[in-house]
Amino acid sequence: MEEKYPSLVERLQSTFIDTIIIIILMVVFSNILDGFNNVPEWVRILLFAFLFVIYEPLFMTFGCTIGNYIKGIRVRKNENIHQKINIGQAILRYPIKLSLGWISFLTINSNLQRRAIHDLASGSVMIKL
Repeated sequence: MEEKYPSLVERLQSTFIDTIIIIILMVVFSNILDGFNNVPEWVRILLFAFLFVIYEPLFMTFGCTIGNYIKGIRVRKNENIHQKINIGQAILRYPIKLSLGWISFLTINSNLQRRAIHDLASGSVMIKL
């Protein structure tokens, strides 16, 4: 069976969905923290940083983020698309994706598996279900 790979548009839509989810979670956590008296600012900063930094790597080790799930795409190991990436690959992948931003997606249309720079660096590939 030949694998299908998501388009740039599908990957961007997935990223947009994940961004909206993170914003919603930040608002929810902010409202919860507002219910407590004298919550130090460092607690808020730590919680929001943790949410922003851990969301994608954690979900990727399970195969997909919520945005990926909705769009029907999954992240897998490039050498074996039946295996999910491990936490090390997810942690390597995410800061590269964040630091390069849109630049990371420039390679998607230049290779058959539509791998972004962060996929190439971490040994991952996105597949379409």
